[in-house]
Amino acid sequence: MHFDLFDLRLFVFVAEASSLRRGAERACISLAAASARIRQLEDGIGSQLLYRHPQGVALSPAGEALLHRARLVLQQIDHLKCDLREYGAGIKGHVRILANTTAISSALPAALASFLARHPDVDIHLRERLSQQIVMDIHEARADIGIVAGDVDTQGLDVYDFTGEDLVVAVPQGHALAARARVSFTETLDEHHISLAEESALASFLPPLAKAIGRSLEFRIQVSSFESICQLVAAGVGIGIIPRSSAQRHARTMKLKVVALSDLWARRESKVVSRANATMPKLATDLIAHLANFNFEERLL
Repeated sequence: MHFDLFDLRLFVFVAEASSLRRGAERACISLAAASARIRQLEDGIGSQLLYRHPQGVALSPAGEALLHRARLVLQQIDHLKCDLREYGAGIKGHVRILANTTAISSALPAALASFLARHPDVDIHLRERLSQQIVMDIHEARADIGIVAGDVDTQGLDVYDFTGEDLVVAVPQGHALAARARVSFTETLDEHHISLAEESALASFLPPLAKAIGRSLEFRIQVSSFESICQLVAAGVGIGIIPRSSAQRHARTMKLKVVALSDLWARRESKVVSRANATMPKLATDLIAHLANFNFEERLL
């Protein structure tokens, strides 16, 4: 049985888009050519890969199996290209990273900046995801490296310490909690809370903590960034629980105070994850080592 790499990539495009047309557009071929190639792939395998319906396509069990394996094969090809690029002049390497909201808003930019300064021929493809989704995507070879935090199952992955950071409470200057050095999460539940959008890790993390102690937490407003949270806090709209580095950075220019949380869970440890026993390009292994040795908290002092 012969597999054409273009056909495998086309199949992945179609499966991810749940559409032959959009998959064909992404592969830069006609719909008729894409349909013929998928049919030929099915004939070669001897099994239907796609269920076709008016709204698009869905994967058959054989299609699910092929999608998983095709992603692994294509990732290895990308890794091979990346390694061979070291022998070409002026051709850049490429590493794909998935990271949670907190990492992207705090330690990761500084860590990547210091790495890229020493590796001018490297490109980083960075996307934001929830930690649970990152673990799934790393297993499925959708990225080379993931940055996760909190209670996620990393079994089957290689795991390295990245950095730790505290969640704190940002409150307006003059607020009743502003004079406190430390407060408990319970004490904040009588206040209006401002949060990131509902698909963020923090927005899904905090309400169950309130429910566990018999309270409820409904956000007064949800926004897209920690900066927006701080702007609303400074305007007196409410309070926000965010990473210390973001709170301290915005407290320099906004009228807000940073108050520590006394709860043990407020300490968030981030981890670097990659697929166990996977052959990684040298650029990716070098970046993992850099992240594992990066000390973000020292840079905050």
